[in-house]
Parts: sequence; structure tokens; C-alpha cells
Amino acid sequence: MMAEVLLRADDLVRSFPSRGFVGRSRRAAVRALNGVTLSLAQGETLAIVGESGCGKSTLARALVRLIELDSGQIRFAGADVRALQGDALRQYNRRVQLVFQDPYGSLNPRMTVGEMLEEALHVHSIVPGSGRTTRVAELVALARLPADATHRLPHEFSGGQRQRIAIARALSVEPQVLIADEIVSALDVSVQAQMLNLLLDLQRDLGLTILFVSHDLRVVRHLAHRVAVMYLGRVVEVGEADSVFQSPLHPYTQALLRAAPRMQLGGRSENAALAGELPSPLAIPSGCSFHPRCPLAFDRCRVEAPSLHAGPDGHSAECHLAERVASPAGRVEGR
Repeated sequence: MMAEVLLRADDLVRSFPSRGFVGRSRRAAVRALNGVTLSLAQGETLAIVGESGCGKSTLARALVRLIELDSGQIRFAGADVRALQGDALRQYNRRVQLVFQDPYGSLNPRMTVGEMLEEALHVHSIVPGSGRTTRVAELVALARLPADATHRLPHEFSGGQRQRIAIARALSVEPQVLIADEIVSALDVSVQAQMLNLLLDLQRDLGLTILFVSHDLRVVRHLAHRVAVMYLGRVVEVGEADSVFQSPLHPYTQALLRAAPRMQLGGRSENAALAGELPSPLAIPSGCSFHPRCPLAFDRCRVEAPSLHAGPDGHSAECHLAERVASPAGRVEGR
């Protein structure tokens, strides 16, 4: 039995004016989101992966309404999120919490950890005043911070510990959904592993639903139930994590997997990196937007945008070759 869909996004579009000009008078638009559709089921972890500049962070911010969309629909527990106002919007912001890539930039440098957590409990009326000290201590322990963290300022902590503070603050309002935007990208590998284990434990203990944003497929492999791959503002492949890693359908996903670092004898990787540069979102290529970098591209790819091809297991991809059978090596066979 499939879990209930808790958060759903349909055809999200968001453009930003560029800093330069096209021609003599018209400012070009950067298409950060170009028709994103995805769903997040209760209790699952969905990983959003892709290169820097593909729209992942814009999507994360749009889902919590830090930025407004040009068009599209977001629904949470059946409610139209873009229509929420006042107390209803405040309740949504409590239920869906975003943890940023840079925790130091989102933490008040003049407040101790205890003060920040107490403030969240007070603003949202989570715990009566008499119980806040105990709840703060519970949150500190939940995030695996030192017991004396409540009396210290953010600058006294390491980067990994500051991320734990940000997670504790997000958890203080008892959210249903945690959106983690590149929260391990600036951390050492050993600290990354600790953070991922923390998220797994929190999901198990609290029943959290997690949207995990990352540019590193290696990081999400053992964390995510499903994986959605973004390229130039669109989701080009989505499926169960095992299926995406073992039999990727889209050539872009295949290239990302080949480019992922692996430990090998001699310290060298035989895998070729992803060819070419990410095209400018000011001028997205015609047809399939990946065709200039795709080793499998043919004439149709250059002129016709692919539609979403879904397999029987829900694994789908926007690729003209996606209807063909994927080989065990992860390459799409035939043309």
C-alpha cells in the first residue's frame, strides 16, 4: 500500500530577471524552475539531485514560500499552499521547515542556542513557559549537541555543530516535513556521515518526511527512498533510489553516476566526468535541453522536447530513449 502524498508540486515555474541585457532594451529572464512536478509521500525521504544552477535551491525556497512562483500549484495535505494567508500560512510554515546550506547565515549571532530555541517555542506557543527549559534540553540532546550548548553562541561551534543547531531549531516547532538544502555540502566526509545518520534516526524516531537537496549522488544513495534528478529547472528522472542507481534511464543521470567519486586502487577513477558545461538558463537549448552534452543525442533530441515516460514501477524519465530497456550497466540501449 502506497503512503499518502503529503506535499505535491505541479508545473512550478519561476523566472528571475538577469543582471545583463539582451539586445538594447529587453532584460533576459533566467528560468530557474521550468515546469517542476513532484510529490512527497508521508514518511519518505525524497532526494533532489543535480548540478549547481539546476534550480534545486529555488525549488526548496519556493516550497516554503520564501520566493513566490510565476505559476504552478503546491498542495500540502490537500490545501492550496499558494492561497494560504495569515494563521493558515503560519501553520504551514510550522509544518514545513527549511534548513539552509549556510547555518551561520541563518542563526542570530547574538543569541545563545538556548535563547534561539526558546524563542521558537514561544512564538509558536509550542510549550508553556514553565516547560521550555526542559524542552530546550530535549532538543539539544535530539540534535546530538553538547549539553552545555544552550549557553553558547553560534560562533563557538564547528560547521557541523551549527547545522545541528539549525536542525534543532527546525524541530522545535514540531514539523511534519523537513527540507534540507545542501546541508552537508560544506562538511568533511566523516561529518557528512554523522549528519546523514542523524537524519535517518530523526526520521525513524519522529516520523519525519524529508526532502533532501544535494548535488552529490554519492551522499543520497543510502539516505533516500526515492530520487528526483533535476536539470535546467526540470525534473528529468524520478524513481525508487535502488532503481535510479542500478538502472538510470536518463543519460544525464548516467553521467552523474559515472562522475561520482569512487575509491579505487591507485587513487584514480576510470570514470569520465560529465562532458561540457551546464548551459545558461538565459538560453535553454531547444528540444531536449540536455542534447548538447548527451553522447546518445540524435536529430529528434535537438528539435523535440521529450515527454515523461513512466515505467511499471513508477521509474520515469524525460528522454526520447526512456522507453527502451536499460542495460545492467546503466546505458540505454538502442535509438
